[in-house]
Amino acid sequence: MSDLDVLVLAGGLSAEREVSLASGRRVVAALHEAGVQAGAVDAGADLLAVLDQRQPDVVWPVLHGAGGEDGSLLQVLELVGIPVVGSSATAARLAWDKTSAAAVISRSGTCVPESVTLTHAVLRDLGADSVLPRVTDVLPVPVVVKPVHGGSSLGVGVVHDEAHLARAMMAALGHDTACRVERFVVGVEVAVGVVDDGAGPRALPPVEIAPDSGAYDYEARYTAGATEFHCPARLAPDVLDRLAVESVAVHRELGLSSLSRSDWIVTDDGTPWFLEVNTSPGLTGTSLLPQAVVASGGSLATLYRALAMAARDRS
Repeated sequence: MSDLDVLVLAGGLSAEREVSLASGRRVVAALHEAGVQAGAVDAGADLLAVLDQRQPDVVWPVLHGAGGEDGSLLQVLELVGIPVVGSSATAARLAWDKTSAAAVISRSGTCVPESVTLTHAVLRDLGADSVLPRVTDVLPVPVVVKPVHGGSSLGVGVVHDEAHLARAMMAALGHDTACRVERFVVGVEVAVGVVDDGAGPRALPPVEIAPDSGAYDYEARYTAGATEFHCPARLAPDVLDRLAVESVAVHRELGLSSLSRSDWIVTDDGTPWFLEVNTSPGLTGTSLLPQAVVASGGSLATLYRALAMAARDRS
């Protein structure tokens, strides 16, 4: 008989629903392998009734996108009083906002690309034609345009021609009420997972991302074989060490718990530039954090059980 009962929350109604369901299946399978009693439920209107009936020891939300990562569901789980694998509602809310998180991280001395954040309301009220020239005066192309909130590269685009900036911003605003225009940094794209199973946060080996198409978009993320990964990343040992230190620092600075994944660009001089952090990283078969665990010689089953146990014990 398992000494632990974990209820995994997956699905939801965001654009990343299918990714979440895939993550949920993988987490449940790994927990079963570790001898943990675990099941998954599609987070919906009956969730509180399910929690009342089952009374699990721990809840593990693997929800991606709005609702799952913006702190709102976590706030409800905190009200219910069930231990959660993951960060607090307050920390998740901060990390979910790319502009706010970047501001916190930049104050700690980490390199963050220059950026401008604009809301749909400002562009509507002041007129995009009058605002955009001011943006390109400060941030000449190439730039990256992305929703301030969201993940899986949905709504993200690289702009090399000023004439295409407005279109890219509209694409980003199709996923959010605000968009972030960010200096395009040329270098190696790297993701670093951080886990804390009760002994303090530690970094997993950095994963280098080399998509066949040149862009790590939604299809490249979740289509098997569409991206080549190298773990550890093909970088100098001192750069790998710096990435580990800075990723743990990001995790700590934002007050995160259990697990996170920081995304970076490493320039030719070995400088890591922080892009964003994910408090509910994908845990699918092609996701980066599980790849790093396996590449490090670790076991997903062992780690996931330890994360669940640590969540229960810190409550």
